Amino acid sequence: MTVLTDRQLAPRTEQATAVIETYELSKTYRTGFFMNQQIESLKKCSLQIFAGETFGLLGLNGAGKTTLLKSLLGIVRPTHGRSQILGSSIDDPEVRQRIGYLPENAYFYDYLTGWEVLEFTADLFQIPHKIRKQRIPALLDMVGLAQSAATGKKMRQYSKGMQQRIGMAQALINDPDIVFLDEPMSGLDPLGRKQMRDIILALSDNRKTVFFNSHILTEVEQICTRVGILSRGELIACGTLDELLTYSTGSYTVQGRSGSMDILQRWISDLEVDGDRWRGQLRGEPQEFLATMRLMEAELIEIRQGKMSLEDFFMQQMSIRGINSST
Repeated sequence: MTVLTDRQLAPRTEQATAVIETYELSKTYRTGFFMNQQIESLKKCSLQIFAGETFGLLGLNGAGKTTLLKSLLGIVRPTHGRSQILGSSIDDPEVRQRIGYLPENAYFYDYLTGWEVLEFTADLFQIPHKIRKQRIPALLDMVGLAQSAATGKKMRQYSKGMQQRIGMAQALINDPDIVFLDEPMSGLDPLGRKQMRDIILALSDNRKTVFFNSHILTEVEQICTRVGILSRGELIACGTLDELLTYSTGSYTVQGRSGSMDILQRWISDLEVDGDRWRGQLRGEPQEFLATMRLMEAELIEIRQGKMSLEDFFMQQMSIRGINSST
């Protein structure tokens, strides 16, 4: 018999190490002709991401996702608060050596080939020639660009999807411990999205930490171990998919055997009966129902809490706050 009635958070099986941390991180931009208007893009965002996690950051356009990512990378300086990566500041050269970054709109020199882009990036990281000679072809093969690189095609001849793939390869050229990806599925066709998803899953299997922003909720649901949702600069939800989705519906599916059908119909909607077995959606509180079952001598087979999709959960959170895509 399986009984799932209470919220149970599975403990971590290993010592949790926070490799990305923010403490009340805030960012205010000045706008207007006289720079006298203020837009608060990030509001006191406190977050921990642990070693080996694949963390997905979700939000509508303008929610502050890219601002948070760029603040972590030192591209944007926060107005208030602080952050650290691998226990140190992003300004530490040793930290920079251990991270990879794919921007949303990567720019590459038009006259370089895919191979030369990776050679250029390897030079920046001072990767020895012996190592890059093996790593570059492996990365090109991983992102599906080995053939294009072999023909000497220039970057100006690359499609948006191909540029996204070469961007992923350059983000991994230094074999980073942490990979930051800003909209990694942007511009990719279905095959390219599957390849990108497989790459991210492979990074997770190799205990790399991945932090990425995305609008594609179905991809996030397949890839991530934890997610966070930003709304108007505020982190409004954060947790594992099981924590956020399983326990958000408040509904239960129940299966059992025997008992009074008249009583069961008061407790269970969409009641289906097959011989002495039955199943349906529970009305009311599980604890009270279990007490009623014992009184009518019914046998419980399973009670399972319902689970939302990530898209449904996301839309629920937006609706609670009166937010739609146009606000």
